[in-house]
Amino acid sequence: MRRALALAARGLGRTAPNPSVGCVIVGGHGHIVGEGFHRRAGLPHAEVEALAKAGKRACGGTAYVTLEPCDHTGRTGPCTRALIHAGIARVVAAVGDPNPRVRGRGLRRLRAAGVVVETGLFEEEARELNGGFFSWITTGRPRVTLKAAVSLDGRLAASSGDSRWVSGVESRRMAHRLRNQADAVLVGAATVRVDDPELTARIPGGRDPLRVILDGKLRIPPTARVVRSGTLVVTSPTAPRAAETRLCARGAEVLRLPGHQGRVDLPALLDELGRRNVLELLVEGGGVVHAAFLAAGLGDRLVLFIAPLLIGAAGVPLIALPGGARMAEARRLVAVSTRRLGGDIMLTGSFAGR
Repeated sequence: MRRALALAARGLGRTAPNPSVGCVIVGGHGHIVGEGFHRRAGLPHAEVEALAKAGKRACGGTAYVTLEPCDHTGRTGPCTRALIHAGIARVVAAVGDPNPRVRGRGLRRLRAAGVVVETGLFEEEARELNGGFFSWITTGRPRVTLKAAVSLDGRLAASSGDSRWVSGVESRRMAHRLRNQADAVLVGAATVRVDDPELTARIPGGRDPLRVILDGKLRIPPTARVVRSGTLVVTSPTAPRAAETRLCARGAEVLRLPGHQGRVDLPALLDELGRRNVLELLVEGGGVVHAAFLAAGLGDRLVLFIAPLLIGAAGVPLIALPGGARMAEARRLVAVSTRRLGGDIMLTGSFAGR
């Protein structure tokens, strides 16, 4: 199952609106005879790819799959039928599929055909891996991950806005891997004006996510590197039409959503991204944008790259919120994990209650 989860992760950012699924088939003698993962919507599912590699050796074997096999026909046929036809004797599924078209139906079909079915192996890891799909299928919105590189005293940048570089090389490489796995990456207009980022995933074999810019007043320059095809600039109804024309001339798409005092309504934005099959949204800030998502109760996860630096109180804070007067009002992270990346610490956690 660990191998199946690793395979599934290779499809992240590429399979929407489908989940990322991995499958490993073990033959009757205990050896792996086939493996596969869902590469892209419309291509064979993980089970079908693994069965094709296993061939006749799949008969009597066990299929380890990270998500309940589907039992309906979409762009591809039902995986349950393929598993039964191949003579699979046992299926171990990490977690059930929340999709109403599946939701237990696949497991029931397998059991009715005499296949031994077990569930729950590495369920937490499987849910985390497909957290974006679980969010999208149940709420219609993507999972929102707030990501930032900060100093030990919680600053994103120096007082001038200079942030190159807070984190080290290893952390920046990981940040590009996160972009590679996301369906969309979002920053605010201030980040575009100060840093002029490209918001690309610069890793071997990587693919660039949809680039989303929050700019309620359309103040980003049309010459910014991010303004091109594949970029969505989200603004308010009152933003100037002339600025929209200039951005569209450079290939960007401008989307007007409901807003207040020049600020975009974030729930409306998440609804729109969900309609565009965005399962995973990576919010890279800055501090005002992070604060807006948290104030609206829309952050699901936090990824911090903590660097061994002290910038000082005049630096740009991670969260531009005044905060509560009591510790009981603080936002708490759960399921926290850490890892070392060069001289930095990568901290990942989910917001309690999300």
